[in-house]
Amino acid sequence: MSVPVRSICDMKTGVEEVTVTMTAAGVPAAVHRDGRVWLVGAEPVRWYERVEWWKHAQRMPKGQGRVDVQVWRLQARLGRNLRSELVTMELERDADGAPWRVRGPLQMAS
Repeated sequence: MSVPVRSICDMKTGVEEVTVTMTAAGVPAAVHRDGRVWLVGAEPVRWYERVEWWKHAQRMPKGQGRVDVQVWRLQARLGRNLRSELVTMELERDADGAPWRVRGPLQMAS
């Protein structure tokens, strides 16, 4: 399990790469972002979405066998402080081993 020293954000798209620590069962346990650790505080939900490659290219990229993006929606709190408010974040990645990205801004959980 690795801990990054910083996150990478693409200023054009607003997409931010993060490191995710997974449990032995393959479920996100923590998100490492901007030198901080967000611990998952509720059961995350996973789904897959079709990659819309046709919006960016005339042909499917050569050698790309997978066309789905894995997405997790989770609620996490900053560190181990149980009084810290939960925030909702969506994480996505194109394929196993690809970097995780945070979708959009964090939202306060309700």
